[in-house]
Amino acid sequence: MGIEVGGLLGLIWLVIVVWAIIKVAKSSAGGVAKLLWILALLLFPLIGLIVWFLLGPKG
Repeated sequence: MGIEVGGLLGLIWLVIVVWAIIKVAKSSAGGVAKLLWILALLLFPLIGLIVWFLLGPKG
């Protein structure tokens, strides 16, 4: 049972990170800012996602 739950949570986490990367790519931020946000999300998924939710581009 643990493997199925862990796999499901991992899939949900992956979807959230991919969604955040798409939102960053579609944002009105400059090219360098987009690149830095995407790198932060890829290299530090948990911390990058939290920081992006708090400080990332709005709208």
